[in-house]
Amino acid sequence: MILVALSIGITVFVIWGSYKTLQSKAYSAEAWKELVILGIAQGAILALIALGYTLVYGILRMINFAHGEVFMAGAFGSYFFAAAYTESGFMNRHPIEALGILFITAIITSVGIAVLLERIAYRPLRNSPRLVPLITAIGASLFLQNTARGFFGTQTRGYPKPEILTGSWTIFGTEVARIAVVVFVVSIVAMVILQTFVSRTKTGKSMRAVAEDQEIASLMGIDVDRIVVTTFVIGGILAGIAGVLFALTFEQVNFFMGFRPGIAAFTAAVLGGIGSIGGAALGGFLLGLLQSVGPALLLTGIGVPSPFQLKDVVTFAVLVLVLIFRPGGLLGSGGSEKV
Repeated sequence: MILVALSIGITVFVIWGSYKTLQSKAYSAEAWKELVILGIAQGAILALIALGYTLVYGILRMINFAHGEVFMAGAFGSYFFAAAYTESGFMNRHPIEALGILFITAIITSVGIAVLLERIAYRPLRNSPRLVPLITAIGASLFLQNTARGFFGTQTRGYPKPEILTGSWTIFGTEVARIAVVVFVVSIVAMVILQTFVSRTKTGKSMRAVAEDQEIASLMGIDVDRIVVTTFVIGGILAGIAGVLFALTFEQVNFFMGFRPGIAAFTAAVLGGIGSIGGAALGGFLLGLLQSVGPALLLTGIGVPSPFQLKDVVTFAVLVLVLIFRPGGLLGSGGSEKV
């Protein structure tokens, strides 16, 4: 009865808030378009980070809460090159080469941090009770945050982007920011490559075998340690790509930048069905849209001040609701989730 009452209450609130906002005409059609486009771009970045969570969970059945800091490290690793290239003019003279170097630098940094985490923090605890590596992951997250704070300071640094990514393109009669198009295309390409790798390659099949049963996989000749490291490497690659895309989109980096996107990406993975690659991608895009459109649509009409400051409330509300009504996620079954 409690869940039924809660469901009815949520449904009434969503309908009432949306009706009041649309009736008030507080936002123009163009503004709604911009919110949807921003939501898709944010969702693409969240999907890339969420894939790191879901891959590690699928293999080790643990939540790598330090993955947000792997994302942060990638953004910071590329920042210094971006700043130097902008100062020298190389960023605008050769934007393709410069962006390529930024992505490579971010990927190397994120992969290095991810592999060190696996080797130092997680591998010794692989056979421990599941709560132990979870607590270790939280500790690793705090360690990496404060390490970045010590090295780079607490200030927020502006992240430059090439002039080629400023402005917008007209797509189907709608003005779309160039950076949003790049974020979407790069994210989709990365997800397609990942899905193809996992489903078609020998290593990908080994990953699925280890996700199914590590002991049986090892008896069949699969090197479980190598597969686990490969999983962290893939997660680091995706986090590095996401770090550069995030920094180019919001044009800033700081030591704390991995926390909120990390929590949002974890929520996206749970929403889609943690352990499922398709679920993580779907959850990322859905949550990005909810964070962008939700506060304006649900809260503006009922007079809530500064609704966009409450997008984190949307994140945690979604997490709680999914855990209550569908713990397995949209593409999950509630049982064991596989890669």
